[in-house]
Amino acid sequence: MNAVTQQESLVLDLEPREAAPVSAQSTGALVANSPAAIMLAALDKGVSPADLRDMLAIQREWQADQARAAMNEALAGFKAEAITILKSKQVGYTGRDGAFVGYKHAELFDVVAAVGPALAKHGMSYRWDVKQTPTWISVTCILKHKAGHSESVEMGGPPDDSGKKNSIQQIASTVSYLQRYTLKAICGVAEGGEDNDGRGDTPDGENPRTEARAAATAEIYPAADFERNFPAWEKYIQSGKKTADDIVQTVKAKKPFDAEQEKQIRAIKRAQ
Repeated sequence: MNAVTQQESLVLDLEPREAAPVSAQSTGALVANSPAAIMLAALDKGVSPADLRDMLAIQREWQADQARAAMNEALAGFKAEAITILKSKQVGYTGRDGAFVGYKHAELFDVVAAVGPALAKHGMSYRWDVKQTPTWISVTCILKHKAGHSESVEMGGPPDDSGKKNSIQQIASTVSYLQRYTLKAICGVAEGGEDNDGRGDTPDGENPRTEARAAATAEIYPAADFERNFPAWEKYIQSGKKTADDIVQTVKAKKPFDAEQEKQIRAIKRAQ
């Protein structure tokens, strides 16, 4: 019997059956198609170690193809689900008329709550791997099917040094942001009216700024504080102790005025 005929015979002999004499006698509780059972069956038939390695490689390739096909089918089922990502985070302020001025975006919890149950329904799970250097943080989201196949998406960014965060908070802010976007990317989902978080005015969402940096940029002077402090600023400007520009620049160093607030400050004139 040549090597090809011998291998073909062994493959046929190793198909799952009700009774597997070699496995039952030699391995007891071994699974029929496990590597150990295949090796014992091959040895009983006189297969060489080289041919055995080739057959095991074929078996692994077949299993990988089956796992990949199972994940593709699961992803198709996942895509058919009605996934809605809520935007629970507001960045901005409430104007004097009570209207909210700013934007909303989803937090990590919102994305997890939206995709997690649907992924589990179709036999998939996810996790993150985080790697860090002093100047760069890399987050990889790994999506895995129960059959064994997995796919991943990686994104990176610097620690978020906006605001008054300590070193740990800077890392946590960037990690959370990257976890959110890698999970959205690997699942192929987006928020309704895609958010402006971390992207300035770029419509395609590829600006690498972090969530907290975008939020810090959007934060303006609170309306309640403005109303409380306005009389004092007005007095300073009217008395000549300060100019409108002095007030604007001083406040801007912490939280800038919005356009309407700055307009009111600049409308104050020095008393004659």
